[in-house]
Amino acid sequence: MARKTKTASSTTVTPLALSDLHLQLQGLEKEHESLLKQIKKKRTELNNFVEKMRSLATEVFHRVSPNMKTMAELDAEIHALFAEILTTRKMGKQTQKNIQSLYRSLQKGGIISYKPIDDDEEDDDEELDELFENDDSEENHQRRRQFWEAEGDSESPTVARTDESRKVRQTFLRLAEIFHPDKVKDNETQMTHTEIMKEINKAYQEGDLARLLEIERKYEVGETIDNNSEDDLSRKCKNIEQHNQILKNQYEKLKQELRLAKNTPEGSMVADYKKAAKQGVDCIEVMLETMQNQTKIVAEIRDFVKDFKDKKMTIKEFLAGPESLRSMQEEMMEELMEKMMEEFGDMMNFN
Repeated sequence: MARKTKTASSTTVTPLALSDLHLQLQGLEKEHESLLKQIKKKRTELNNFVEKMRSLATEVFHRVSPNMKTMAELDAEIHALFAEILTTRKMGKQTQKNIQSLYRSLQKGGIISYKPIDDDEEDDDEELDELFENDDSEENHQRRRQFWEAEGDSESPTVARTDESRKVRQTFLRLAEIFHPDKVKDNETQMTHTEIMKEINKAYQEGDLARLLEIERKYEVGETIDNNSEDDLSRKCKNIEQHNQILKNQYEKLKQELRLAKNTPEGSMVADYKKAAKQGVDCIEVMLETMQNQTKIVAEIRDFVKDFKDKKMTIKEFLAGPESLRSMQEEMMEELMEKMMEEFGDMMNFN
């Protein structure tokens, strides 16, 4: 009887280097997936927060605009009344100075807007110019500077930024080569590719590598490699590693942008609005009531100045001010004015 012999196994042994590369690639791809999910979540959070700021600003604008219009009309009336008093009414030099001083005090206190009285008061005008600078505009510029400075700090020097731009452009060109509408002939595919190219172009213009890679994965058009080739695996590992570093930077930028948005006056308003809503308080209604109270005060000042213009009171009574204002503590009055200007001025500029 013939003796049976064992035949050699035909299984190919995977080289150790390939096994290590497979494990490395697996780890990098897992990290890659996690980064894409984190970026998508943070991007959505940022977009939702910005949209909330805009919708809240729009709501406030529509609800307070009638009062803002009334305030603007009252402001113009008060300026016109003082102009008429100072130019047409006969009075002594000291009396005129006292009335001018009262006029300036109303401007400095934020009760009415700033307007110069005459050209020979340069010192007072410079002081008022500083007081009535557009702080919101400066804050906006400062926030933008903070964001770009923070963005620069989160990256390596120019070399890293150049490498990031290069990777974004490479991914964009690869996708554009695949999805350019001119590459296909049938109408249905052209329409589909046109919509995809809109997404690709938008992501490229925003430097959003994560979005480009999401599109690549969604349509399964990524680079194919030979899993048994050490060169292919090494190249793939290096490529994903570079992408992951860029994605980490992108995620940090999104976090920084969200932090800056939350630190703006509009962002703080969103936070206050949410807190108040949980307690059943309509903070916009509270703000509206504050402004209506302010409007009443300014209307009373307008009527008071008009009565003086119509000679219904003495100069002494006029310089003493309205009875209701004299009964108010000056500190409370200034706090009311400051709060109104901050809350509504910032809101209107943002809108």
